[in-house]
Amino acid sequence: MIGFLLRATIVGVGLWLASRLVPGVEIRTTAALIWAALLLGLVNAVIRPILVILTLPITLLTLGLFLLVVNGLMVELVTALLPDFVVHGFGSAVLCALVVSLTSWFVSWCIGPRGKFEVVIVRR
Repeated sequence: MIGFLLRATIVGVGLWLASRLVPGVEIRTTAALIWAALLLGLVNAVIRPILVILTLPITLLTLGLFLLVVNGLMVELVTALLPDFVVHGFGSAVLCALVVSLTSWFVSWCIGPRGKFEVVIVRR
């Protein structure tokens, strides 16, 4: 449960950053940001793996670039469920998903697999 909430917080930071950087992404309330982060985490955990398996041939054909489209579809699904989270156009949804993915990758890189900040000490 703590891992899910940590990842939802990271997704929330990514969504907030996307609303500031990507034209066409609008989060009207703080509650919408929280719900969008929770729903996007849930959608990515449940629906996205099924969609990735179904689109595996085209994903392989495009060398993985089709995953950007899948991630954009997940953002569009969340916008359909929340009225205060608005994304104007599929291009904005794909860019929003890209910002969220990059933010999640960077923060996960800093935190590490155990869910804690890691300090690496190199001894010579």
